[in-house]
Amino acid sequence: MMKQHRLLGGLFFLFLTVLAPLSAGAATTTLKLATVTPPHHAYALGAREFARLVEEGTGGEVIVKVFAGGQLGAGERELLEGLQVGTIDMAVTATGPISNFVENMGVVDLPFLFPGFEDVDRILDGPVGARLLDELARVHIKGLAFFENGFRNFTNSRRALRRPEDFRGLKLRTMENPVHLASVRQLGAQAVPMSWGEVYTALQTGVIDGQENPIAIIYAYKMSEVQKYLTLSGHFYSPAPLSMSLKKYNNLKPKWQALFSEAALKAAAFERKLIRDSENRQLEELKGMGMEVHTVEKDLFVEAMAPVYEKFYEKYPGWKEIVERVRERP
Repeated sequence: MMKQHRLLGGLFFLFLTVLAPLSAGAATTTLKLATVTPPHHAYALGAREFARLVEEGTGGEVIVKVFAGGQLGAGERELLEGLQVGTIDMAVTATGPISNFVENMGVVDLPFLFPGFEDVDRILDGPVGARLLDELARVHIKGLAFFENGFRNFTNSRRALRRPEDFRGLKLRTMENPVHLASVRQLGAQAVPMSWGEVYTALQTGVIDGQENPIAIIYAYKMSEVQKYLTLSGHFYSPAPLSMSLKKYNNLKPKWQALFSEAALKAAAFERKLIRDSENRQLEELKGMGMEVHTVEKDLFVEAMAPVYEKFYEKYPGWKEIVERVRERP
């Protein structure tokens, strides 16, 4: 009997010895990923794809929970400040607010910088995009990859906008982005910087005449209810970095850091495809909701907004070299 007890005790000890490292390995790290856009917007859908890839790639050791619709902060600047100090783990935000922290990120907001989506993918997934993302480390943020919001278009409640002179006298909301403000003013409109949360009511009450955003945002936020005219100008391209608190990134195991970078690129490709595939459908639905959709003579707009480049080259000399690299043909 004594021998049997010793044998059982030895087996139990061996079982605990084997189980202990398995239990330790099962410990999980949970990260929160924030967007200010609604849960059905591509930002949030791309974020959930990133979360899936991370959970799968880490065997459940790292879990990313997505908080859409401004749950962790109503404004993107608020999210970025949270990333800096580590109170927010991850976020998808537009480049406009980021340029207030890292000035070179603002170069991608210049009007008509990207001719089309093929150029976007080549540039932002290449050395130029990597350089811009790496610069975020200076403000304690890790840039992982570029999601997108797409090419931006004007809406307004006053008249069809086909030529630059049609913009004179209109009050148009823009992001608090110096490039966007200068570009809209160059058309002769009054550019009104305004937090996105205030825009719908301002349009509804006539405080402003219009705004500009990609089709996905115009559709998601039901701009057709307060705007009659949609102008397919494509004047700015709107990338949206998936970023992470640098402190939280540095705390990941090295193998998970590499996996995060790979998963971010895959999720970015997934998210961009969602935006592009859904645009035509959303445009047709907006027409069905009563919006008049108009095209523009794009060459006239490129010419009208061209002075903005020289203005910002004077302010940020490094931008010219980045623009030249963007415009290099492969």
